[in-house]
Amino acid sequence: MYEPIRGTSVHSTTNRTSSDFPHRSREEELDIQLAGHLAALLAVTDELRALAPADDLDIAADRLAGQVARLRAGQAPARVPVTAARADARPAGLHRRAHTLASRALVVAASRADTAVAILTAERMDAHSAALEPRELASR
Repeated sequence: MYEPIRGTSVHSTTNRTSSDFPHRSREEELDIQLAGHLAALLAVTDELRALAPADDLDIAADRLAGQVARLRAGQAPARVPVTAARADARPAGLHRRAHTLASRALVVAASRADTAVAILTAERMDAHSAALEPRELASR
């Protein structure tokens, strides 16, 4: 019914030395994961900047870009031009997405004990939460 396997498995390491394929340490894996979360948060922040420019978003974007570059050994992240706002973008949805990305980055930053990124992502979570809260004074 089944044909027997004739060759060695590509997943087997018994016939090979450990230098046949690259290994990354846990710290390197966490750096890659954290840089990805921060780069995604930066893209959403840039999109928010395009919809509603604000100084705090500019500062946050620069700080995020600096952290991504640090984690990627100096390689600058791709940036969304401020003029590239989508017509169908909703600020509330972007704030929710940014809050989610910041929380994911905070978990990874905490696991790798990166205090600077943990503080930055916690600040971004607070800022995006505040942007989503209904304005009590405006409703009165």
